[in-house]
Amino acid sequence: MTHLVPSAPLPSLEELTLACGPHTHTALATGPRSGECVLLLHGWPEFADCWHGILVALGAAGYRAVAVDQRGYAENARPQDIASYAAGHLQADALAFADQLGAGRFHLIAHDWGGLVAWGLASTHAHRVSSLSVLATPHPLALQAALHQEDQYRRLDYVRVFRQPGGVAERRLLADGAAALRAAYAGRVPASLVDENVRRLSEPGALTATLNWYRALPDNLSYPAGRIAVPTLYVWGSEDRALGREAAMLTGGFVDGPYRFEILEGASHWLPEEAPDRVIPLLLDHLAISPLV
Repeated sequence: MTHLVPSAPLPSLEELTLACGPHTHTALATGPRSGECVLLLHGWPEFADCWHGILVALGAAGYRAVAVDQRGYAENARPQDIASYAAGHLQADALAFADQLGAGRFHLIAHDWGGLVAWGLASTHAHRVSSLSVLATPHPLALQAALHQEDQYRRLDYVRVFRQPGGVAERRLLADGAAALRAAYAGRVPASLVDENVRRLSEPGALTATLNWYRALPDNLSYPAGRIAVPTLYVWGSEDRALGREAAMLTGGFVDGPYRFEILEGASHWLPEEAPDRVIPLLLDHLAISPLV
């Protein structure tokens, strides 16, 4: 049975529990319940609190903003089989979150892996998505096109490591006090948040569950998404080590609706944590011109 249960509040935020089928997801929310719904999807290796500064700003602007710990990240939403992390399940989760929040239509903001889910969802459920804002992650078809270039192909070598069976990636990432996992943030994420992420990902089964997002991809690393008709904002950092300029520049070719592309010079992949002050004005401008109807 679907339910929404508030628990102890954080500063300026509420903690929510979302029941999604057999799984229970933790979430952070802010803003008036009567405000337009904004759903925020995190990436790897992040949790809902990567959006803290952005959530606060959205709530202050009158939006009902909710960031969810997605499948594999929430302690009570960690199925063991890889097939449970296929695209269809991830997108169905996002729709279920919106349903439980009472949002027939909603704004969608996403980063990294959450961006792939968002591109796919916006292409198949445009009637639900009022606006799309994606940080870092290019349109999946743009990324596939860029993979023919040696530069982008090599940037995703880490994905090929993550997809190896037998716990190879887990052991490598958690060895020596999780040195490799900590290094993934490249010094761009506050140390206190990195420590908290490492603590959560060190829970039994947690890291494997999050890496299963990668393992559920086909061998060519493609993710299903079509053309985008909804108003779209795409923000990319010029120092992104995983996702290069070629894919970023190609993304607009797959958007038929109103499109805004912003390059944040000097910013890296970790835009929600590293550059919220630069991202927030872009998001608020985009949401303002795409009201729910």
